[in-house]
Formats: sequence, C-alpha cells, structure tokens
Amino acid sequence: MIAAGLLAGLLAAGTPVVVGLERLAADPGRPVAGKRIGLVAQAASVTLDGRHALDVLRAGGATVARLFAPEHGWLGSAPAGKELADEAEPGSGLPVVSLYGASRRPAPADLHDLDALVVDLQDAGVRFFTYESTLLLCLAAAADAGIELIVLDRPNPLGGERVAGPEADAARRGAFVSMAPGPLLHGLTLGELALYANRLRARPAHVQVVAMQGWQRGMTWADTGRPWLAPSPNLRTSEAALVYPGVALLEATNLSEGRGTDAPFLLFGAPWLVRPDWPSVAGFVFEAARFTPKAPEPKLRGVECVGARVRVTDPALADPWRLGLSLLTTLRRQAGFAWLRNGAALDTLLGSSSLRERLEKGESVEAILGAEREPDDAWRRARAGSLLY
Repeated sequence: MIAAGLLAGLLAAGTPVVVGLERLAADPGRPVAGKRIGLVAQAASVTLDGRHALDVLRAGGATVARLFAPEHGWLGSAPAGKELADEAEPGSGLPVVSLYGASRRPAPADLHDLDALVVDLQDAGVRFFTYESTLLLCLAAAADAGIELIVLDRPNPLGGERVAGPEADAARRGAFVSMAPGPLLHGLTLGELALYANRLRARPAHVQVVAMQGWQRGMTWADTGRPWLAPSPNLRTSEAALVYPGVALLEATNLSEGRGTDAPFLLFGAPWLVRPDWPSVAGFVFEAARFTPKAPEPKLRGVECVGARVRVTDPALADPWRLGLSLLTTLRRQAGFAWLRNGAALDTLLGSSSLRERLEKGESVEAILGAEREPDDAWRRARAGSLLY
C-alpha cells in the first residue's frame, strides 16, 4: 500500500491527487486479482512512494505475463522518434513488447493468453504526444481480442478545461500523432479518452477506469500536490509540460525548440534571429537567452542560437495554444524564418493544414482563436458523457 507517512505528510500540506495506480495499491483486490495481465507502462508509472505499476499489480494478485512500452521505451529514456525493438525488462526478465517499433499496437499473439490489458501512462494532454495514440491502439487491440482494458488514470497536466487547436482532418487521423479525437488540446485524462473513444466503436471493448481521487478539471500540475516525473526525456518539468503544446509548434520550423539543452521547450531560438518585441501572453514571460543545442542529435546541434527562455508566471492563466500562435505570428516576420518541408511538417504535427493556411493569409491570433470557439464548444458537448471528474 501507499506509504502511510508519505501520504499523511502530503495530506497535511493540502489534499493531493491520488492516481489510479495508488487507488489500486490501496485496494489490491480490485480489479486485477487472479487475472493474467499485460501491462503498458514506463518509468513514470509509479506511486508516490516509488512503487512501479508492475510491482503493484503483482502485489494485487495479478499474474503479469507481458509488458508493453510506448515511445521512449520502458525506461522512458529513448529519444523522440527512435523506433525500439522488443527487449527484456531488466528486473523481472519479462518480455517487453515495443509499441514504437515494427508495430504500434499489440499483435493478436501478444494478447491471446491474457485476461486484461492494463494501461498506466502519464500523458501530456496534447494530441501529438503519442501516448494517446498508444492508448487508442491498445483499446482497439483489446476489443478485437475480447479482453478487458483497464486504465489507471493520471492527471492531464494542462487540466481538463483547456480546449484549443484544430481537429485532425479525417484523412490524417491514421497518423500516429493525429489519432486522438477532438481539438489538439482535448482536456481529457487518458481514462476519459478511453471511455470517449470506446463509445464510438462499432464493437466496444470492456473498458474499466480506475479513477483518480481529488483531481478537478481546473487543476494544472502545480495544484495536484504531486512531484513531476518526466514521461519523456524532454518533458523534464511540469513547467515544460505547460509550455509544450505551444513551443512544440516550432518543431515544424527552422528554429530550435530547445531540444539538446537543459531546458527543452522552455528555450527556443535560431542563429539568425533578430530579437523581436515578444508578444504579451498572460501567464508567461520571455527572457533573452543564448544557447547551443548539444547531443542527442537536436536541430541546430553545435550552433549558438539567439532566442528566449519562456517562464510560467501563473499556471492558472497560462494558455499554451495562444502562446504557440503568438510565437509563430511573431517569428514569421523574421527574414530567416522558414517552415520545414514547406509547411508539411506543421500540417503533420497538427493533423491539419488549417492553421498554416490561416497564418499565411496573415490572420491574427485573435481571429484564429475566434474561429475555433464554435468547434471547441461542440467538442465540450460531445465529450460530456465521458467525463469522470
């Protein structure tokens, strides 16, 4: 069970959010006892006192037969975009099937002898963070195999109220960065995403979500009372997670988004950048910065860049989508600016060409946000029946 002293200390400091894995640890008979399990997890799939999901499931009476790893691998340390082979888990020797290698979803042979597939992943709350696609492909695989899908829920670090950005075009929804429904920032936890997607299936899976305790939709990570454990090598802090949906748009340009530095997604710049007047975006400030990206293989590696360091001044006010739009609008005025792949990189990242087309027409940030209000409101109505909090 959760270490009583640690939990008591957090409760004394303000009620923390208790995640699905911890609720399972506190009630080990539900819902895994006696079942043969496949576990989709990685290094951040732990309790407050550091117990990994693998150990919690075993203590709860489950037979964990097979492990599955998302992008970045079981240890969470592989670089973005690096395909991984199957391996053995170092401590237990159990097979780890890569879901970011030759295949993106569990094969029928991986599931044929299982009673349930358990997913415990820390998401980033934005469609192009691929753990969402991994969840959806696991949902489809579980439905096809006729086994249960159990999601151990964790907070959306952006909260549950930030809804923003384009929906993916129908023709692009098969891409691995474009599978999640709704706007780019959908405001769902992974448990809620599983419930919503399952409602749309002609052949639904048996989905069970072990919900959190204490989480509210208006919370950012700073409100949860939990330490941040990086779900990927470049989302190192909760501040970076709150900035990520905006600054990550620079991945589709010839600027560095801070990969290869000590502050990915919090630093950005380029050697040709002439310092502009940075936009005013509530909840954020910009500080002048110089940096040189280093290993492993970032954009502009070894080249000194001029740019800025983003700092979150108020997580409650911070709007990462407005931040990203404001940066693109400002930076496009620079003589050295260029889209990667003539703009196709941004279209792939967002699952839609609509934003790039609006920017190239010279539309303002306010006009773009205004055009999104109606579809965002429609999404809030559509998702309502799947909300747990």
